[in-house]
Amino acid sequence: MAEPPPGRGPEGRGEGQSGLGLYVHWPFCLSKCPYCDFNSHVRETIEQARWRAALLRELEHWAAACESGAGPRRLASIFFGGGTPSLMDPGTVAALIDRARALWPHGPDLEITLEANPTSVEAGRFAALAEAGVNRVSLGVQSLDETALRFLGRRHSAAEALAAVALARRSFPRFSFDLIYARPGQSAEAWRDELGRALDEGPEHLSLYQLTIEENTPFHGAWRRGELQPLDEEAAADLFDETQQRLEAVGLPAYEISNHARPGAECRHNQLYWRYDDYLGVGPGAHGRLTLDGRKLATRQHRAPEAWLAAVEAEGHATRTRQPLDPVQRLDELLVMGLRTREGIARAAFRREAGAEPEALFSGRTLEQLQEAGYLALDAAGLRATAEGRRRLDAVLRHLAAGQRPAAEAAKAPA
Repeated sequence: MAEPPPGRGPEGRGEGQSGLGLYVHWPFCLSKCPYCDFNSHVRETIEQARWRAALLRELEHWAAACESGAGPRRLASIFFGGGTPSLMDPGTVAALIDRARALWPHGPDLEITLEANPTSVEAGRFAALAEAGVNRVSLGVQSLDETALRFLGRRHSAAEALAAVALARRSFPRFSFDLIYARPGQSAEAWRDELGRALDEGPEHLSLYQLTIEENTPFHGAWRRGELQPLDEEAAADLFDETQQRLEAVGLPAYEISNHARPGAECRHNQLYWRYDDYLGVGPGAHGRLTLDGRKLATRQHRAPEAWLAAVEAEGHATRTRQPLDPVQRLDELLVMGLRTREGIARAAFRREAGAEPEALFSGRTLEQLQEAGYLALDAAGLRATAEGRRRLDAVLRHLAAGQRPAAEAAKAPA
């Protein structure tokens, strides 16, 4: 995989944030997939009007907190995630978009993404969702193999998935879809075929995730009982490498470990996360990172849907956590997020979050050793992981954590 040329970093990003993201969590699904550990729940009935009012109220609460702490922010993106937000009443989606646009200044290119499943019922809502203001849809296709879809607990067929992709292409200016690979027993030949079918759809953006066995999921229980055997690490690594090479060759390079896009088609909302910029989270279990009065706050809303709803109706919000992060915590999060990306971490971000240049933040020869090993590159633009470094990112991060200087020492150290 080709690396960015020396000196090239995140353009147009100075000492301040590049914009504010808004994440809206819809916690409901028609069924729970066996691999999923997200905050999603199945309910027989949902009071759509009541949920709309509560989401709007929590949105206004955080808008007021934003304004009192740092003045008006420019809204860069809105992302409806879940759960299955394509099950939301399109009127609720429209109301939230309209209110967010009224609360924050924004440009005409405001990115508004909604996650959707490719069942025929949900695809039937695409026209109404586009009319509500959604201009980018992310489809949870997950596989184009019928046996794999059943294994993953999906409610759609491969034919329905492809039909939904075609409809998304007609309904929205931008679309993306997800696939899960490195499944138990999956061969390289089978994945090549499936990936080829996905590329035949001509996507501008693909999210390709290797299957992981998360705790407290049915897959985790099956693994503990010996009923599910994950693909071995060497085979999974080979599939990863082949995936990177193939998508690079067709003009869809990985701009983040699992996300591929044609230049200019990257998901701007997710880039806010990876660049460690500010974003608000509303809805059950939603997280946020918000800079107020010079402090970066980690926020989290109440996770249980009914408890969240009751709290918002009683108090105007359901915030469980509003914790200031110290420079060490901010540096840790900056590294975890930023080194996942091809562009890496700008020097301005190190100064903003940790108060020092990257050279001052690590003791001994930590950075030099990782550069000599070919895992990191450090230049005038900032710090980034090479392709080899991203492949071994967990080990790189452990090495950086072991070599981290105390915050007070780093702040005084020369770059």
